[in-house]
Amino acid sequence: MGNKFLYLLKRSEPFYPTTTLLGRFVFHWRIIRDTMRRRDFVTTLAASGLAAAQTTEPRVQRKGRIKQSVMRTNFDPKMSLDDICREASRRGVVGMDLVGAQDWPTLRKYGMLPTMAGAGGVSFPDGLIHKELHDKLEQSVRASIDECAAGGCPNMITVGGQRKGMSYEEGADNCAAFFNRVKSHAEDKNVTICIEVMNSKYMDATLGRFDQICDHVAWGVGVCKRVNSPRVKILFDIYHVQIMDGNVVENIRNNIQWIAHFHTGGVPGRHELDDTQELNYRFIAKAIADSGFTGYVAHEYRPSPGHDPLKSLDQALEIMDV
Repeated sequence: MGNKFLYLLKRSEPFYPTTTLLGRFVFHWRIIRDTMRRRDFVTTLAASGLAAAQTTEPRVQRKGRIKQSVMRTNFDPKMSLDDICREASRRGVVGMDLVGAQDWPTLRKYGMLPTMAGAGGVSFPDGLIHKELHDKLEQSVRASIDECAAGGCPNMITVGGQRKGMSYEEGADNCAAFFNRVKSHAEDKNVTICIEVMNSKYMDATLGRFDQICDHVAWGVGVCKRVNSPRVKILFDIYHVQIMDGNVVENIRNNIQWIAHFHTGGVPGRHELDDTQELNYRFIAKAIADSGFTGYVAHEYRPSPGHDPLKSLDQALEIMDV
């Protein structure tokens, strides 16, 4: 029996002698060493699993009737885009507005979409109503449409521009004329150009856009009707519309076919969507969902001073998740 056992030891440990004191010492040392390695591996694996459990939370499953996206303004300005996307994605957010094309790969890394691109060279002072800029703006807008199509971004924002004494009628003529120059390209590329309705009441740029021509729903919808393209619609900013027109839900229901995108914000102050402001966002969300709207609702509120931005986001997402 002893010889058979010694034979098996030799077969399993061919590089170490087992018939001498030194050989037996080395053999047992290897057993102890391998055992310690296995213990270390198991301990490390367990620790890794615990760390993952502490840092990784399951993605929130939203009802899906409202596809919600976010903007940088919802977050601590010190947060990196990676951290923003990580926090947004696990909360069930589907995309992000107004992120440069260079950052779209970061969104996709976290399963998110670029839901609205920038204005392609169109500025708040010098928007689409200024005929003398049409040739230049056409080039930049076409390039932006191409960029959106290549990057999978369904919408791009645009603005009418400051009136600077121009009448609403002349501005509408000029804006419609510009859209007619680019609408076929947008249709070919399946990118929707969204002209934003803004309030012209406040001089402070964080609260309003002074002298903007597209400051009423009726003006923006009127231009879109004249252009009559499925790729030229309005960006219905709920915050701005409440300030300028009111009747938010009625305006949504009456004009839903001309609305491609929504922005949110509490009134007054453009802060959270909670009961510290006057709008019933839960009711508004139900009206949007019941209309059959299939686009995106992007949050543009700014967290109130002293509020935790992530808790404010949790609240906004829950309010709109109908």
